[in-house]
Amino acid sequence: MEKLTNALAARFASPTRSTRLTVVLGRWLGLSFTICFLTGLFSHGLQEPPSWMFFPTSPVWIYQLTQGIHVTTGIAAIPLLLAKLWSVYPELLKWPPVKSAAHGLERASIALFIASSLLQLTTGLINTYKWYPWPFPFRQTHYWLAWVIWGSLLLHIAVKLPLIIEHWRARSGTGAGAGSPAPVTDDGGAPPEPGRWSRRAFLAAVGVTTGAVVLTTAGQSFSWLDPFNLFAPRKMGTGPQSVPVNRTAADAKVADLAGAKDWTLTVSHQDTHRSLSLAELQALPQYEHELPIACVEGWSQTATWRGVRIRDLVALVGAPPSSSLRVTSLEPEGAYRTMDMHATYAQDERTLVALELNGQTLDLDHGYPARIIAPGRPGVLQTKWLHTVEVL
Repeated sequence: MEKLTNALAARFASPTRSTRLTVVLGRWLGLSFTICFLTGLFSHGLQEPPSWMFFPTSPVWIYQLTQGIHVTTGIAAIPLLLAKLWSVYPELLKWPPVKSAAHGLERASIALFIASSLLQLTTGLINTYKWYPWPFPFRQTHYWLAWVIWGSLLLHIAVKLPLIIEHWRARSGTGAGAGSPAPVTDDGGAPPEPGRWSRRAFLAAVGVTTGAVVLTTAGQSFSWLDPFNLFAPRKMGTGPQSVPVNRTAADAKVADLAGAKDWTLTVSHQDTHRSLSLAELQALPQYEHELPIACVEGWSQTATWRGVRIRDLVALVGAPPSSSLRVTSLEPEGAYRTMDMHATYAQDERTLVALELNGQTLDLDHGYPARIIAPGRPGVLQTKWLHTVEVL
């Protein structure tokens, strides 16, 4: 068995499979996973804030930037991970599978990292299309898988650190599975056999592929790349009032309630309650701001919103300016039917109960008759089809 598996490993030896190449790909992949992990923690913190969480409202595009980077680096990690697997998989065929405790730890860290990374990237990509063909909750699973990936990545780096240091800047080496030093080419690998790629050509192909998938999808997050957006599920400037929509009024089952003539927004604080009709809201001082709507799936769109400042409604019921709020939608069900708003947002003059979008009355799918729009928040927390605002 050992001779057979080692012969197979030698059969797959190639300049595109070497320790040096794996280290180079690992640097790129490690960077993309690190950025993805940190920006993902920020997004999760905004949605489920710990007690120490800081809520930035300036610049207004902070979440638009971080979540755009999160999704873009996640997409970039897909070809990088596949390339890294290509560079190392002959090593997985060697026998015996576990030679020592340290080798077993190395194998376990690799298996955990590969399995969790493939699941994370696959489900994350599918999530950008708002498709959930699995029975588990995506957001919680995505969050905890990120910690598994990060932990297994650190363990793998610790186990492989001597090799990483040796080949970090190396310009010479042998192909994977080689038993003795081979002649070296200008790109640091064994000369490719006729018809085989050199390591430099392979790295160039990986770089071009990664750049291509980023270039053709990042336009949903960054306006200067919008002309190249060919494959992302959302495109800027589309949808009602030139702004994309994730959840329509029909999906939320609110069309009849939101369109009712007797709709009112109830604002309450302790024993004080004010029910404001749409006409009464329109009679209050109106403010206009350019703010992005940025969704966790990665797409975003900056638009002009006009409406009543939320802090004016808080003052209307005699609540202190430093109050936190609980906002409820007309939606009969859903994870984001109720939303808590930290005082940082409630105090910000740019946080609006929006009544207009891009100079027009809100479209029903954008939250008519009234919705929340605040700087630096995920789109799922910009509650549509408002019903109540409670001062906590």
